Amino acid sequence: MTALDDRPRTAEEPAPPSRPDMHARTAELLRLRQAVRGGPGAGATEAQRTRGKLTAHERLDLLFDDDTFVEIEGFRRHRASGFGLEDRRPHTDGVITGWGRVHGRTVFAYAHDFRIFGGSLGESHAEKIHKIMDMAEAAGTPLVSLNDGAGARIQEGVSALAGYGGIFRRNVRASGVIPQISVMLGPCAGGATYSPALTDFVFMVRGISQMFITGPDVVEAVTGEKVSQEQLGGADLHAAVSGAASFAYDDEESCLEDVRHLLSLLPANNRELPPAVAPEDGLDGLDESLLDVVPADPHQPYDMREVIARLVDDSEFLEVHERWAPNLLCALARIDGRTVGLVANQPQHLAGVLDIEASYKGASFIQICDAFNIPLVTLVDVPGFLPGTQQEHSGIIRHGAKLLYAYCNATVPRIQVILRKAYGGAYIVMDSRSIGCDLSFAWPTNEIAVMGAEGAVNVIHRRAMAAAEDPEATRRVLTEEYRDALMHPYYAAERGLVDDVIDPRATRPVLAEALRVLR
Repeated sequence: MTALDDRPRTAEEPAPPSRPDMHARTAELLRLRQAVRGGPGAGATEAQRTRGKLTAHERLDLLFDDDTFVEIEGFRRHRASGFGLEDRRPHTDGVITGWGRVHGRTVFAYAHDFRIFGGSLGESHAEKIHKIMDMAEAAGTPLVSLNDGAGARIQEGVSALAGYGGIFRRNVRASGVIPQISVMLGPCAGGATYSPALTDFVFMVRGISQMFITGPDVVEAVTGEKVSQEQLGGADLHAAVSGAASFAYDDEESCLEDVRHLLSLLPANNRELPPAVAPEDGLDGLDESLLDVVPADPHQPYDMREVIARLVDDSEFLEVHERWAPNLLCALARIDGRTVGLVANQPQHLAGVLDIEASYKGASFIQICDAFNIPLVTLVDVPGFLPGTQQEHSGIIRHGAKLLYAYCNATVPRIQVILRKAYGGAYIVMDSRSIGCDLSFAWPTNEIAVMGAEGAVNVIHRRAMAAAEDPEATRRVLTEEYRDALMHPYYAAERGLVDDVIDPRATRPVLAEALRVLR
């Protein structure tokens, strides 16, 4: 059969229409790509700006190294009909998916585009997210979600809800396998909030991001309580009260910069070690300032952050849940170029006691470090668990056990450093030798005991003090006797429960050498 274009033509027969050549097709592709990035129009972009928010592509540009982001399924459109959807079929369907590099390492990401259907999730939208999540897990690389969506797309009904189910299932499947980071850059309501809750770290930005199961209107209708979106589920609320946010920021730029920093501290997956970076400051010599940071008086508070800053490379650390459960510090940093997880009591808040929120915070952090091959360094200055009916009735036994379980279950190198007091069950829980830490060091100011000397004397010598002519003088004498007998700095070391009593000034090089050996 002869092709029509090849056969001879008569003079009267019109020439066939010319087909676009490769140059024209390529120019068309570039125009379409530019239109897709521009979104639904200048008006939608301006509305995003009015809300104080960046566009999805601008956020991805901040997250990734320059010119490394590769978008996939940018031309995808939804297939739904009804409620006018068949007349509105924008490209991307409201979510940008792809991968790029962060500090030269591959990271997968998806970003809701609020300009399209308010970033709501429909069937095609969800399938794009499912695909990028599957690719991240298969490639063994971190996944970052930039969330700015209005929840399930109501017009698509149960198909949208099923899409969320697929996301949750993948969050759980990838948990502990690859790092998952949620960055909240807009509203997140209803069932959609469970995806961030299933990830390892949650970032929020004040004024633009909120998370709640039921919105202010529903709360008012059911309870009569009037509350704003920010009061109900804003960044400060979740960073300081609920604990749902690991980090909170004033702007998107600083938020995404710290996302990049966090990624630099984490491995690509649970089969790799975190990347090593040579410190700018050396490990040589003794740090004289450590003798003045921690008071010898166990009743005098101090800021444990000042101790951490002197123990880690370049005095730089990233504190997780800084404002929630502040009586326990959890931070990522480097010692001798290698990432470590630091868990430390904070004497500035509640004297550093353990309570329900601190136990949960510590347990979650330890489990993340254990999953991603990050050694643990525990700095101990703890007077015990917080007493009171509120704590007991709310389940301090259950929650305290979670912290204990996390330590006992961890298989990464674990080092304990006892700075001052370590009393009772809290001493055991804070990664003591008896629950399996690899090495335990103590400063010469350590006091390891069942309880403080004063409390112990009140129990042991109650009758003797009651019968004494001068009870207070007798109490002081007996307290010193107890402290000298059972709480002197070398008591635990003599019994093999502490590996060494070290010079506080040498703590950083001691830790560096111990971590090197345990690695």
